[in-house]
Amino acid sequence: MRIKIPGLINIKKNLRLQILLAVLLSFILAMLVMILFANLLNPAPFAYQLFFVPPLSFILSFFVFFSLLTRKIKNYMRMLAEGIMQMAEGNLRYRVPLTRQDELGEIANSLNHMAVQIQQSIDRERKLEQSKIELITGLSHDLRTPLTSISGYLNLIQNEAYRNEEEHKRFVENASQKTEQLRKLIDDLFEYTRLINRDIQLSLRKIEWKHLAEQIIYEFEPIANEQGLVITKQWEADHVIVEADAEKLARAMDNLLMNALKFSLRPGEIKVRLYSTKDRAILAMENKGKSISKEAEARLFERFYKAEPSRSEGHMPSGSGLGLSIAKNIVELHGGSLSFEHRNGRFTFYIELPLDSG
Repeated sequence: MRIKIPGLINIKKNLRLQILLAVLLSFILAMLVMILFANLLNPAPFAYQLFFVPPLSFILSFFVFFSLLTRKIKNYMRMLAEGIMQMAEGNLRYRVPLTRQDELGEIANSLNHMAVQIQQSIDRERKLEQSKIELITGLSHDLRTPLTSISGYLNLIQNEAYRNEEEHKRFVENASQKTEQLRKLIDDLFEYTRLINRDIQLSLRKIEWKHLAEQIIYEFEPIANEQGLVITKQWEADHVIVEADAEKLARAMDNLLMNALKFSLRPGEIKVRLYSTKDRAILAMENKGKSISKEAEARLFERFYKAEPSRSEGHMPSGSGLGLSIAKNIVELHGGSLSFEHRNGRFTFYIELPLDSG
């Protein structure tokens, strides 16, 4: 029968043991110094020496040895104090060296972690502030453009500056299109605000995802055909049931299809694939477009972010930059996820939702 012997306590990881050991060693060394002084100053018997030797030599020796044995601890505490001062003064890039494994090392690690968290929080606030500025700038431009057009067409109509009824009709149609574009921009902004504030109630019910997808695609096919695009469908599962708000989920798919319409190369193809795993239902939308940078990939779902104008080549009017953000928020409200892959200009967006097992 083997008897397990507990391993030795790791003194490097226990500050209290280090201090206790320093006290014991300082006491022993101070005693030796006191005895040495006693032998040098008084040849009397040992007990007599201890009685007459002043305790000052013991006290001084103890503090000298204790100070030497704990100097690394004191130096590290000074480094901690310096780190706290640096961070308090706003230098969040400063890091306390992690040279100890004991409680002081844990404090240093916590300080460094705190600095990282505060810096990340500040960076997020800066990005949020920058996004607000971009929002104001972008919306000002996006709202001003159709408003200017509407105002121009209305002035032409009001002043009867048209040559014939056909031109009059064209002015009215153009003003109507710009009004619709303006309405959609405002609707997107309100929708996104409601989604991020969770100020929305989902009307959940079990739906056949294939039927909903077919309906959305059917409505998009005429627009796609006009743009030189073909939508192909691949249903790998006939009965994919998910619990969802049909209207909101349709909005998410609508936004993804509109994104594909804007940025697909012409002529081209948009592939829609529906399949399922053990507990997930997945709708994939794939299109071929111009490649984007890694930075653009990271910002693709960012609110108010718009891809480079050159990517759309003027096929479709510029949107609010909220389409993908709205789609992502809708999917996440359903307990799912929206992700994408980009390989050599081929983009695939995946909507994943929990598969209804009822």
